[in-house]
Amino acid sequence: MTSPATDPRLAIDFCGLAFASPLVLLSGCVGFGEEYTRVRGFSNRDVGAVCLKGTTLAPRLGNQPHRVFETPCGMLNAIGLQNPGVDHVVERILPGLDFAETRFIANVSGSTVEEYHEVTRRFDDSPIDAIEVNISCPNVKEGGVAFGNDIAMSAQVVTACRQATRKPLIIKLSPNQTDIAGNARACLEAGADAFSVINTLMGMAIDSERRRPVIGNNQGGLSGPAIKPIALLKVHQVYQVCRPHGVPIIGQGGVENGRDALEFLIAGASAVGIGTALFYDPLLCREVNATIADYLTRHGLERVADLTGTLCLN
Repeated sequence: MTSPATDPRLAIDFCGLAFASPLVLLSGCVGFGEEYTRVRGFSNRDVGAVCLKGTTLAPRLGNQPHRVFETPCGMLNAIGLQNPGVDHVVERILPGLDFAETRFIANVSGSTVEEYHEVTRRFDDSPIDAIEVNISCPNVKEGGVAFGNDIAMSAQVVTACRQATRKPLIIKLSPNQTDIAGNARACLEAGADAFSVINTLMGMAIDSERRRPVIGNNQGGLSGPAIKPIALLKVHQVYQVCRPHGVPIIGQGGVENGRDALEFLIAGASAVGIGTALFYDPLLCREVNATIADYLTRHGLERVADLTGTLCLN
């Protein structure tokens, strides 16, 4: 199979960072970058970057169980940002990662603007390559309204994070809002360098016998193939905002094979995130790389970047 190391056509420039492949392992699906390295045959060298698990200022235990539930063509999760806190990640985890294998992207979460700023500042003073900001978190000072569902709040978070770092700032946009393109525009003006599109959709599963929610948190984020059509549309919408500025997008949501990845690239993504599918096929990335490389050959394209945003509309 094609490997990024042997096929330079798969390399991309993402915010000035060299990615060996357009594939990115998504936050929350691969722990802090070392979990899947225990799987025989898996290698971080098969992807351009790895997004680490969401990190907050203080350690968090997360939500009560059940936290994960399989649904038709998808999965609900409500982990609740369980993590050891930013100090532990920077001081204990990052030194153990092999930055020669791939790029590592921190994922910042918070419940106040000040927390986002401080966690970003801690990662700025670390070897991490870039910082992804999860603005789908609830703002405790505003009664639990998610930052990412309000354009003004989103811009406040981006401004605070921008002031705390010179590293590439990737904003992870929520699909649970009415105007994702408008939100992207506001985040760009506030200092965003790139976007992750999309985060999970909110959903619920019910135990009919008990007449109770299956998820301990009552609701959770829906991921997997079920959300791919929505994700493709959101990537296309955000790309219209990003294209004039040359701002890249990590397209994500339901990718389970190479054909899915190609669709996200055509819709406007520069890189493609893989998450839930890794749970049942940890070696999927090699197959996806091979499919993309074969497509480039068949269509006479010199590099994967030539495919981004090539959607032909009726």
